[in-house]
Amino acid sequence: MSGMSSDIPQLSVNTIRTLSIDGVQAANSGHPGAPLGAAPMAYVVWQDYLRFNPVHPEWPGRDRFVLSAGHASMLIYSLLHLTGYDLSLDELKNFRQWGSKTPGHPEFFHTPGLDATTGPLGQGAAMTVGMAMAEAHLAARYNRPDFPIFDNHTYAILGDGDLQEGVNHEAAALAGHLRLNKLIWLHDDNQVQLDTPTSKAESDDIAARYVAYGWNVQKVADGNDLDAIRAAVEAAQTSDRPTLIQVRTVIGFASPRAGTSKAHGEPLGAEGVAETKAALGWDYPPFTVPEEVKAHMDARERGAKFEADWNALMDGYRAAHPELAAEVDAMLKRELPANLADALPSYEVGGKGVATRNASGEVINALAKVIPGLMGGSADLSGSTKTTIKDGGEMQSGSMAGRNVLFGVREFGMAAAANGLSLYGGLHPMVGTFLVFADYLKPAFRLSAIQMQPVTYVLTHDSIGLGEDGPTHQPIEQIAMLRAVPGAHVIRPADANETAAAWQMALEYDKGPTALALTRQDLPILPRNHAGVKKGAYVVRDAEGAQVILIASGSEVSLALDSAEALAAEGIQARVVSMPCMEVFRTQDRSYRDSVLTPGVKRVAIEAAAKGPWYEWVGTDGAVIGMDTFGASAPASVLFEKFGFSVQNVSKVVKSVL
Repeated sequence: MSGMSSDIPQLSVNTIRTLSIDGVQAANSGHPGAPLGAAPMAYVVWQDYLRFNPVHPEWPGRDRFVLSAGHASMLIYSLLHLTGYDLSLDELKNFRQWGSKTPGHPEFFHTPGLDATTGPLGQGAAMTVGMAMAEAHLAARYNRPDFPIFDNHTYAILGDGDLQEGVNHEAAALAGHLRLNKLIWLHDDNQVQLDTPTSKAESDDIAARYVAYGWNVQKVADGNDLDAIRAAVEAAQTSDRPTLIQVRTVIGFASPRAGTSKAHGEPLGAEGVAETKAALGWDYPPFTVPEEVKAHMDARERGAKFEADWNALMDGYRAAHPELAAEVDAMLKRELPANLADALPSYEVGGKGVATRNASGEVINALAKVIPGLMGGSADLSGSTKTTIKDGGEMQSGSMAGRNVLFGVREFGMAAAANGLSLYGGLHPMVGTFLVFADYLKPAFRLSAIQMQPVTYVLTHDSIGLGEDGPTHQPIEQIAMLRAVPGAHVIRPADANETAAAWQMALEYDKGPTALALTRQDLPILPRNHAGVKKGAYVVRDAEGAQVILIASGSEVSLALDSAEALAAEGIQARVVSMPCMEVFRTQDRSYRDSVLTPGVKRVAIEAAAKGPWYEWVGTDGAVIGMDTFGASAPASVLFEKFGFSVQNVSKVVKSVL
């Protein structure tokens, strides 16, 4: 590695390094190794290439930067402080402490200047694929000659663990296929991971793999060579494809643990910090920012100019293209049409039954006409999930304006990219697959919730009702798994009218993701009760002096209605409640909840899925008719009968409860 010098760039790099190790040492917790090795490449990107405004972190024209190796969070906190964001030195001193803006891993919404929440390895980089897709898509749709209003680069710093995670392979392959040339990844290539040298865990040729994906790959032999890093970034900026820059670094550079796994995930200790600073020629108290570094790295002045130039460009665009500009302005604010409900299709009771996946497809196409930001696709299942926007075009290299994304069989990569599409701003991304494959995308669904991103997950074939494909494809525990995610909404509509309302709920909920669990089989049309659906649960059929309340969701609401009629013929009065969304119903006031689920009346819940979530609503003296086993391969009608979803069994269970 090259030696140290006292010039301001080198002093700045060492300031980033020492702030990082001081923060980890003060917390007695954290990861000092990656910041020590990766500080030079981070400095080059932030100081010389990244366009941002620390005073207005959400400025839409900015470049995006994601620290995918989120365990190295003190690296980005140091950069945010030095460049002028609202992140004080005291916050760096409070690293990983209760109430600080410097949590153990970077959290979007929590710390000013972050573009994503990272830490689960691989997902940060995968989200930047979505960000780069968003930039290319919006540029293709809205840029005009002399008005490149969408024109930014997206950068990420990744560790070896990021490159090993499966989601990275999915996302990188998609990025290469789409030729996302404004996507630049810098690999902190220190050849060490938490347990061992990487050579004990992998022997593949990473560069060759990325070339095969369709990427441009460059290597920087010395991670301290600022000029070589600059040359690589500049070459990447002019590439016609995404770029991976492999920067050969030393984990824990200059520390006693340099080049070893011991440098990864624990503080250096007071003695180790002192030895590291001595090796760097650093003779300052902890948390010192030299005055010349403070002046050199403060990005507020240049950031204000970047934003002012972009605002002037937007003003010119508004004058030259007023209709397009109005659409862009509304999209960037994520405004929805005031008359959104009027755009939704309505279905007549007594008409032909409709599968809720088919109704969803009709709703998507109605909404696409009034919400230009609605876009997305499926994991090679658009014909089954009905997620195609007709006449929306396909997003492909050379035609990035298409609103239909062909994600391929890459559920995790798809969902992670959708988070990036959402984080970029302006878009309402949706993704589709079978509900059972929520297992493959669950970690990204969880990050949708943590980051409060309104991604809509269209999850079809929602129960044993899909029939002959059998237990491998029939979801049992997946809906309970999704309901367990804090901040997420899971909506299982009972018919086409409820599906239309569910889509409106999904678009209006901006604090997290919405999962729509939809049927393959046709369901009878119920009376339209938009207001009831939007409260999470409502009475579909009432009865004077009801002795029991039947609560159901999705396809089982019709069964509950048929069962109530059969019970009435035997002199047992039953109220029927449709509960499409537990999470929303839970937030209603007590009086409304009691008006739907009358206290003191026995309850039986019916859902062709794992029973667990329903005990909250039926209590210890009620019953749940659900699934205790996996499904089987047979026609849907046979399966429902065999697994107890029949009028006869519902009547039997009700009588046992009463």
